[in-house]
Amino acid sequence: MARQLDEQIAGRFPVGQRLRVLDVGMGQGTQALRLARLGHQVTGVEQDATMIAAAREALAAQPEGIRERVRLVQGDGRDTGVHFLPGSFDVVLCHGVLMYVEEPDRLVAGLARMLAPGGLLSLLVRNGDALAMRPGLSGDWAGALAAFDTTVYRNRLGLDVRADRLATLTATLAGIGAPLHAWYGVRVFTDTAADDAPVPDDVETLLAAEERAGRTDPYRGVAALLHLCGVRG
Repeated sequence: MARQLDEQIAGRFPVGQRLRVLDVGMGQGTQALRLARLGHQVTGVEQDATMIAAAREALAAQPEGIRERVRLVQGDGRDTGVHFLPGSFDVVLCHGVLMYVEEPDRLVAGLARMLAPGGLLSLLVRNGDALAMRPGLSGDWAGALAAFDTTVYRNRLGLDVRADRLATLTATLAGIGAPLHAWYGVRVFTDTAADDAPVPDDVETLLAAEERAGRTDPYRGVAALLHLCGVRG
């Protein structure tokens, strides 16, 4: 997904421009720190105390030049309007968050308001059109049949969460003035791999195959996750 994001940034902004990035639901800060190392000014928002503590620890281990480019805020991603002015950012990320939000439209609309004109909104969501793939490939036929008629699923943490359908999010993005510009599939081939599976020797080949599938029909349509990129009008 990082390669996909970099592709969209490179296609939208001049080379070398230092961007203002907002990462909502940043977790332990992996993406925020990666973008700060590329020279961007990054603000990370995270509600979970354990996650933001991990992000602060990871940030503290970085060189001073990187630390000074990152601001961490503990808070709810739905309250971005409390912390920031509209149009304050060139890029807004919200990766792996919408599945935990029952009514995501308010959150997504708030994120779009944070974007300057021409800014990029990057969403990573569970693919509601492919929920039957994981149980089906695992031989759970009853689970596969049930998944066709729902957007609710149980994740690997044992939590009941929700997925989003491409058509629905496309309509949402159009309605909030940040229409869909590009979309990708993520984890097309590797979704059923165990969390503790060893990294294969040919990991670069694996990544190349995933990246190719993630931008190619019909493969991207059955990916476990969808990466949607909208552009603020």
